[in-house]
Amino acid sequence: MQKNFILDTNVLLHDPRALFHFADNDVVVPIYVIEEIDQFKRDLSELGRNARQVARYLDGFRAEGPIGQGVKLPGGGKVRVQFSQRDLPKALANGAGTDNRILAVALDVKDREPDRPAIFVTKDTSLRIRADALGLIAEDYDTEKVEISDVYSGLREIAVAGAEVDAFYQSGELPHDGKDFAPNEFVLLKDRDNSQHTAMGKFRADRGKVVPLIRVQKEGIWGIRPRNKEQTFALDLLLNDDIKLVTMVGKAGTGKTLLAIAAGLHKTMEESVYHKLLVSRPIFPLGRDIGYLPGSVEEKLNPWMQPIFDNVEFLMNLSRADKKEGRSYHELFDLGVLAIEPLTYIRGRSIPNQYIIVDEAQNLTPHEVKTIITRVGDNTKIVLTGDPYQIDNPYVDSTNNGLIHVVNKFKTEKLAGHISLNKGERSALAELAANLL
Repeated sequence: MQKNFILDTNVLLHDPRALFHFADNDVVVPIYVIEEIDQFKRDLSELGRNARQVARYLDGFRAEGPIGQGVKLPGGGKVRVQFSQRDLPKALANGAGTDNRILAVALDVKDREPDRPAIFVTKDTSLRIRADALGLIAEDYDTEKVEISDVYSGLREIAVAGAEVDAFYQSGELPHDGKDFAPNEFVLLKDRDNSQHTAMGKFRADRGKVVPLIRVQKEGIWGIRPRNKEQTFALDLLLNDDIKLVTMVGKAGTGKTLLAIAAGLHKTMEESVYHKLLVSRPIFPLGRDIGYLPGSVEEKLNPWMQPIFDNVEFLMNLSRADKKEGRSYHELFDLGVLAIEPLTYIRGRSIPNQYIIVDEAQNLTPHEVKTIITRVGDNTKIVLTGDPYQIDNPYVDSTNNGLIHVVNKFKTEKLAGHISLNKGERSALAELAANLL
């Protein structure tokens, strides 16, 4: 049975191509949504670009026929722009305007075509509740939705005979059919008879074997040594030049950012594989103009980038006397080794020969993270880190943010690797707080 999908403003600002994602069903865009989108069209941000793209799509449909009556979509359904003069219930009629007028259009569609289900689609939780109270079917727009429990972890355990664990240590490899394994998936080999007898490795699909991890020297990477198996796996990905995209998911204090920066500095300064370490975090929301803050770009970014600076100074192992003498992370800036960059201005660039870290990537939408990754030039590695449970962006949640989207889209690609970090190592108190609060 064909359905009518009525789209809220935030759906089109989140994904301009939402118009084309409803198969052979009809898409209704309330005229009040057009008015709201029009308010964003001059913004020099991702929302502004999306607003302009929606306007272009709808204008293109208008050339094919009267859009108020409906124009055919490539999938077989129709798209139409509709308004309503319906009287809302008094409780809504007295409330603030545009959302209620959008709901009125949805109610009109439901009443005029009772033989077709009318589904109101919005990313606004409160508006879904109000729509449901009015008798509408209300749903989230979740084409990229992946439940947290289903997210690829990058690690699996295999129960083997004790002799196989010993053979792996002796020969440095273990043949395995790798059925259902992802490229670069990590393996914890466990003795069936002794759970303490284990070995860590990584499955190589091209060789059909479990192979050892990259060895970390005794002195560590910029003084950092892994404290648990997940951190060991993470360093293997971060130090492997063949893996160009790394995603690390974990709660606060698991070491995601510190490990990524340490590996980036090692590859840039010690091994000279990359020309520069480029670090950024979303200035929430992505694309917001930072001109309202005084100072240079670096000074404007300081409030967002301070966690990065703290990690760099920790890795530099600066003493109190060093800091009194004025030593700081600025030394790496002066050497041209480290750079910070607002993601706002990354569109249109090509970035070769750099080690890029995007921290707090859970605040990116799937479209925004695509924009960032497609900027990667030749011999550049990009690392995305984040915690899907700490999201500030109202347009995404733990199941449909850009970080989780990348994890699941790239898990079958040889150029990419992923690991989920579970154990906090910041401090005993931080770990307890993360688990209890």
